[in-house]
Amino acid sequence: MRLAVIADVHGNHLALEAVIADMKNQAPDIVVDLGDCVSGPLWPREAFEMLAQLKALTVRGNHDRQVGTLPFEDMGASDRFAYGKLSAEQRQTLAALPVVREIVPAVFAFHSLPTSDHEYCLDQICDGRLVRAPLDVIEGRMGGFQAKVAFCGHSHRPAAVRLTNGLTVINPGSVGCPAYADDSPPHLSESGTPHARYAVVDIENGQVGAMALRSIAYAHEEAALRAEANDRPGWAYALRTGCAKS
Repeated sequence: MRLAVIADVHGNHLALEAVIADMKNQAPDIVVDLGDCVSGPLWPREAFEMLAQLKALTVRGNHDRQVGTLPFEDMGASDRFAYGKLSAEQRQTLAALPVVREIVPAVFAFHSLPTSDHEYCLDQICDGRLVRAPLDVIEGRMGGFQAKVAFCGHSHRPAAVRLTNGLTVINPGSVGCPAYADDSPPHLSESGTPHARYAVVDIENGQVGAMALRSIAYAHEEAALRAEANDRPGWAYALRTGCAKS
């Protein structure tokens, strides 16, 4: 079985469109979406509608939860922008997404951890930047989660790690937001180029067979101009460069 795995679209429908076009050549049996679908200063409604047509198996990210459940005054700028572009029904759809999904037997999807939608799984903060966490730290975060394959997003950094219990954890990277600056605590996540990212994974007898962490070129300058028009220069810089400004 072949899975195409996307994450962290963040309303970037141009990047999503390019990924879907590439995905057709990969002929996946199932598409998995790890959440954070719309939040950001780009095209939330268009991305939501494109994802709905894709019919992916989707889990809820922290920004999906925030857009769908938080009072407007408690939201950050990206969530407020998405909230204003979505219908009440669309927001309710985001809020109702499951936190964890079993895609096929022993293959699971969640946004960041099985028990949390906002803590990193494969990464940790070092000198103000995200880097790969040590294996024992990752295993401690997973808390003995029983699976053969698990997909996570949230950090926007593509990676794959096999744990000592045989579980392979895969982060496909971000479709629509290649870098960001977070302030709680202050740190940067950077993928280094503007590409849209996703993963293609073959599952063979419940284990990972062939795997590709794909990077797709798209009209990122148009996305950057959209971010600038919506008064988000930090987003524009990240979309152009794959790097972030603190």
